[in-house]
Amino acid sequence: MRKRMLAGILAAMMLVTVTGCGKEEEPEAPEVPEVPVVEPEPVEEPLPEPYVPAGTNPLTGLPMEPEYEELRPVAVMLNNLKAAQPQLGVSQADIIYEIPAEGGITRMLGIYQTLEGVGTLGSIRSTRSYYLEVALGHDALLVHAGGSPAAYQDIPAWGVDNMDGVNGGSDAEIFWRDPERRKIMNYEHTLVTTGEKIQAYLDEGHFRTKHEAGYSYIQKFAEDGTPANGTAAEHVTLKFSNYKTGTFDYDAASGKYLVGQYGKAHIDGNTGEQVAVTNLLVLETSISVISGDTAGRIDVKLTGTGKGTYFCGGKCVPIQWSKGGRNNQFRYSLEDGTALTLGQGNTYVCIISPRASTLTIG
Repeated sequence: MRKRMLAGILAAMMLVTVTGCGKEEEPEAPEVPEVPVVEPEPVEEPLPEPYVPAGTNPLTGLPMEPEYEELRPVAVMLNNLKAAQPQLGVSQADIIYEIPAEGGITRMLGIYQTLEGVGTLGSIRSTRSYYLEVALGHDALLVHAGGSPAAYQDIPAWGVDNMDGVNGGSDAEIFWRDPERRKIMNYEHTLVTTGEKIQAYLDEGHFRTKHEAGYSYIQKFAEDGTPANGTAAEHVTLKFSNYKTGTFDYDAASGKYLVGQYGKAHIDGNTGEQVAVTNLLVLETSISVISGDTAGRIDVKLTGTGKGTYFCGGKCVPIQWSKGGRNNQFRYSLEDGTALTLGQGNTYVCIISPRASTLTIG
């Protein structure tokens, strides 16, 4: 009996001792495997679509701001003597016309649908009656510096809106003699202006600056103007005279003809880059010396019809041209009478006498 009591007391004491050692340790929480953090893939924002003006340049078929579409273009007489190179601003012309003048030289008439962004232009030289006809065909405003006796008679008689750097009134203020050109050139090769100065003068309201209602430029354009079934024409040489030969070499990378003259690249002095054109037209007509003109000035027949050649995309086809009158546009057609479609881009028009000039295609 006593032994049982002692055993009970000992058991109780052991229970107290165990309980007094503190709380039992809680079991460790199971390890939670690390979940790698996955960064979200960056969302690429789509690139903005390039801005394309809603209008169309009637002279090139390329996009332009709509407010320029109905403007009368500006036609600028450009000196093309070898001693007057480089020309300034010629590469920005939408259309370049090159026509012989007296003594075998040529001059150019650059047609600009808008003067926006056009820098210095020059050097500016005198005009002739046949250049007036080209300007009138575009309903253009003419910029020149002097003119032949016949041209000065025809300007008022034909109603040519013009800005003259030699015998002008307030319009003469838009011209000046370039001091840098005067250091290396004769005085007659130094007269220049800018697109900005011409535009400022026009903004004063001297002339109607928009085409009249109902006017439209008839020439059509396509993205690719390469003539179907055309003959290969990657190298074109046009000998206007013993003084002037022009070259046009097709560059497949740009889709343009690179222009050369006087045995080297034709460079625009504003940019230092070679003049390049999408379309080249060579038009044949009658050219003759004006009877009794002591300076040997010539007459170029532009009213009527004639043959020609169209070059684009490294190929060429024969064409016909026509101009109904001095105020009419040039019309171009294929030999079957279908209207010619040009490639979208600028155009170079050479007007020659087949008796005096030579066209070589290679």
